[in-house]
Amino acid sequence: MSTGEGNAGNSALGHKEFKRSRSHFADRITVDGRDGWPVEGGRYRLVVSRACPWASRAVISRRLLGLEHALPMAVTDPIQDDRSWRFTLDPDGRDPVLGIRYLAEAYDARESDYPGGVSVPAIVDVPSGKLVTNDYQQLTLDLATEWTALHREGAPDLYPEALRDEIDEVMDAVYEDVNNGVYRSGFAPRQKEYEEAVTGVFRRLEWLSARLAGQRYLVGDTLTEADVRLFTTLVRFDAVYHGHFKCNLWKLTEDRVLWGYARDLFQTPGFGDTVDFDHIKRHYYGVHTGINPTGVVPLGPDLSGWLAPHGREELGGRPFGDGTPPGPVQPSEVVPPEGRP
Repeated sequence: MSTGEGNAGNSALGHKEFKRSRSHFADRITVDGRDGWPVEGGRYRLVVSRACPWASRAVISRRLLGLEHALPMAVTDPIQDDRSWRFTLDPDGRDPVLGIRYLAEAYDARESDYPGGVSVPAIVDVPSGKLVTNDYQQLTLDLATEWTALHREGAPDLYPEALRDEIDEVMDAVYEDVNNGVYRSGFAPRQKEYEEAVTGVFRRLEWLSARLAGQRYLVGDTLTEADVRLFTTLVRFDAVYHGHFKCNLWKLTEDRVLWGYARDLFQTPGFGDTVDFDHIKRHYYGVHTGINPTGVVPLGPDLSGWLAPHGREELGGRPFGDGTPPGPVQPSEVVPPEGRP
């Protein structure tokens, strides 16, 4: 996620039409290494922000697939400065593996004067210190299909070949109207653009609610990439998008189906145990000064409902198919208590 290049870019949000930058670094890490980056356990470092929904896709996929050891992870501070994502959560303000203070240093090592700002998720080649990719759309698909030799035993198939056309169709609709739609709503500079965007958000949410009323997951009877991508927006909806982005026709908690679906995923190992509400709220309200100039972070909403029974088991479905849930979260990756319900 790069909604602006540091504070100057973030202060401009809401004053011009929002357009999401395409990923400039679109190299892929593949089995055959055709882009020069072969799959290799321990060679790369995944850099994320727990605040960012696009990065959270990678965090969830990595945990579901059991790639924690094969693809170590660095977590940035949720608050950016004028050089964007920084490693101030680590001792001495440096990533302990890459030895850098800012993710921008890995971008600079790869290419100078790159367009699009500094975004997460990003994968960095540890030996060279160079950025490999910031292609958030392709990254998780490759984790699911190219990294299979390093998956844990019992890992789910998040992108099953027989369902890919349907998964792609659903993901495209969710991306346009929901994942990106909330941003077009929140950063709209004029009433017309805002109303068009927010109407699209809720029209698609109503479509999703109808689809999920009779089935537990978006495509098929197991978890897929489509569920991962929708979840990362839904889990942020009431906490930031409803108020901060003015997506307030109704709350997630007011739609019985979507609220049950979101809770079902949240309580599934690999989803809720990666969520840090503290990082989410501090980033959105504290960084987007163009639409929240005071930087005041609201105390609500009440998060305890995320752990309430959801009743979605009655719809059947097997979250991990013939596989198994991921094991306990590694101690170094546990979300602090203040970040959980």
